[in-house]
Amino acid sequence: MSAARPAEPAGSAGSAEPAGTVGPAGTAGSSGTAGSSGPTGAAGSAEPAEAVRSEGVVEPAEAGSAGAAWRGARRLARHQLLLLRCLVRWLLRRGPHGRRAGDRAFGYAQAESPLFWIMLTVSVVETVALALLIPWPLVHAILLVLGVWGTFLAVELRLSCVVRPHLVGADGSLRLRYGALVDIRVPAEQVSDVRVSRRFRSGGLLALDPETGTADLAVAGQTTLTVELTAPVTFHRPLGRPATARLIRCHADAPEALAETWRAASGATAR
Repeated sequence: MSAARPAEPAGSAGSAEPAGTVGPAGTAGSSGTAGSSGPTGAAGSAEPAEAVRSEGVVEPAEAGSAGAAWRGARRLARHQLLLLRCLVRWLLRRGPHGRRAGDRAFGYAQAESPLFWIMLTVSVVETVALALLIPWPLVHAILLVLGVWGTFLAVELRLSCVVRPHLVGADGSLRLRYGALVDIRVPAEQVSDVRVSRRFRSGGLLALDPETGTADLAVAGQTTLTVELTAPVTFHRPLGRPATARLIRCHADAPEALAETWRAASGATAR
């Protein structure tokens, strides 16, 4: 016991336990190397830095994803509200949306009428069949709600195309649309030419080419009009993202009549 007592202070000076407790002070300016390089001291200095790094990366990502989800939900809500307003407008027979005195309206939805009625019939038959065949109440209720909502949404979109046609203003301005999804307003001074030009393409409703500044607004895979602009116009894609175009291709049920109406309006404005 008398031999162990002198060795105890030396062991405490170089042991790991005190080094862990005074490690930060040792790293700041102590002469002992155990405090600066001990395992406990290293862990104590690394953990706060790792926590700071993780907080700096994760929190902005979480905030960004939450913000994007919230913006997406707001866009969907606005779009659904706009579809409901189109339905009410059609039921009340209020005529084309946004038409001012002297404006001419031109439809564009006849080309996809056969496809719409086929899809609507299939959707109704599918909804009824699933309602009759599925025995599980919860699954039955979920699929029934989804089927009815999908059918109602298709009808709303179709009616929005009816009440929101293309418009040619009395001053030569244009408003090119597809239901509640796309609405491109072109002032009269920015329209250079409107001509009949039939093109067929595959893909979705709206195709953008940033290199040429072209926007293709197709109906049933085709466009029948080409609108050249003197300067780019800004509009919103479906669900709200912005886009620009200097050349617009779109479809109309009577493209010749629309082009002739624009020429007459722009000529009257020039005179």
